[in-house]
Formats: sequence, C-alpha cells, structure tokens
Amino acid sequence: MTYDRYGSDVLASGWKTAGQKPVPEVEAVRDLVVEDAASGFCGAVTRIERSTVELEDYFGKKRVFPLGGSFLIDGEPVSLIVPRATDAGRRARTASGSFSVAGAPARVARASRIFVEGRHDAELVEKVWGDDLRVEGVVVEYLEGVDHLDEIVGEFAPDAGRRIGVLVDHLVPGSKESRIAEQVACGPYGKSVLVVGHPYVDVWQSVKPERLGLEAWPVIPRSVEWKHGICDALGWPHADQADVARAWKRILGTVRSFADLEPELLGRVEQLIDFVTEQ
Repeated sequence: MTYDRYGSDVLASGWKTAGQKPVPEVEAVRDLVVEDAASGFCGAVTRIERSTVELEDYFGKKRVFPLGGSFLIDGEPVSLIVPRATDAGRRARTASGSFSVAGAPARVARASRIFVEGRHDAELVEKVWGDDLRVEGVVVEYLEGVDHLDEIVGEFAPDAGRRIGVLVDHLVPGSKESRIAEQVACGPYGKSVLVVGHPYVDVWQSVKPERLGLEAWPVIPRSVEWKHGICDALGWPHADQADVARAWKRILGTVRSFADLEPELLGRVEQLIDFVTEQ
C-alpha cells in the first residue's frame, strides 16, 4: 500500500481554497468604515442596495462597490452583506443599548436641558443616544465652551422641574473645568444642576482608539492645539477648520453604538439623562 501525496481525485472541487481561512461576513450597516482591498478606497457606508454598497471617504467623495469579499476592516478581509432584518421575536435596541420603542413619536420637549461643550460633543451624543433622547423629550444644546457656564445657568434659572445637566470635557481635579463645575454646584441653582465630565482633553478621545486602528491616542504637547496635533500625528490634513471638521467626521463615522465609546463617557451621559428626566 502506497501513500498518494497528491490525493485521490485531482479534479475534486475545493482544491483552490483548501487550507484558506474563511472570510467572515459583516453586515454593511450605515457608518461602518471599510476599505476596498482592490483600490484602497476607504470610507463609511452611506447606502446599501441589494448588490452594491456606497462608501464616502474622509473628503466627502463617494464611490459604489459590489458587495462581496473584497473589503478590509482594520486590515482584515471581510465579506460585506446586506444587513439582516431584525428577528421578529427579538426586541431591537438603540445605539445606546436601550430597548427600542417601535413607532413611538418624539415626545414634546421637556423644560429640562442637557448642555455639552461643543458641536462635536452634541453630534456624538445624538448619534448614540438620539433615539432615547427623542423618546424622553430631552433637548441637547452646546455651550461653545464652558467658560461662561455660570452665566448660562443664571439666565436659564433652573428649578426642581426644570433641570440642567452639563457634560464637560477634561473634568479632572485642579483643572479649569473642575473649578467652574464647583462654582456652579455651590451657586444658588446648585441643586437643580448636575455637572459631570470625562477625563479626556476632548470628546474625540472618548472614541476607542482601536476603532481608528490605533493602540492608543497620540500624546500631544500642551503647547500644540490638541485637535490640530492629533491630525498631524495621524497624518491627516489640518490647515484649517474645514480639515478639522473632516477629521471629526472620519472619527464619528467609526462609531456605531455605545460599544465604540469609552465607559468614562457612557456612564456620565446616562447619569445626565437620568437626572433631567427624574419626576
């Protein structure tokens, strides 16, 4: 009896893929960032059809590609497929992880408000918690910085039925933000205002770095404007505010749910929602 190292049937099917690692299937959900392996075009999913997917890159350019197995996520090959319909017996969840309330209309806005420092903070909160906030009737506004928070609170004049929740960047002991928060807490409206924050220099850092293919966010010297420094360290254009806005769009495009954010931000936002919706 002899050993046939070539196999018994040279015409058998599957010989081309023998030993190859199977390519995982990934649903082409909106805002998923992928790279077309053939062309190198990288972008976020903006539209999905039966056999094609549209991607939009960092500069706003859009291209359409056939669905299939020629895409990469974090350098690993994947096969994009049309998103599966939600199982009828399973309750859908929002991006924040809450159970979705099917068909619920947006609630009339409450008198209470959540304030965040800037536009990027507001866009991130909307993307992850937007469905929840509409059901609860909570409006998010941005402050354009926290320096005048005490004045804004005074103008709003909150009370037990009209509360203010504030999300602040870089709320760490000894920082300017912590001193402002303490001033508001000790003021005449302190009982109706909750100021919470995360430890990051900017809300960009609350996005998990691995979503951008990084092990950690770059460390930027204090002498360098942080967002420009981040763009420079990552090799992204940063000559003007339009470049910075495109950089944020690229970062925001990697966020699909609460799982893409650091827990230091998640807990604080949930805390604010609970505070302003208390009866």
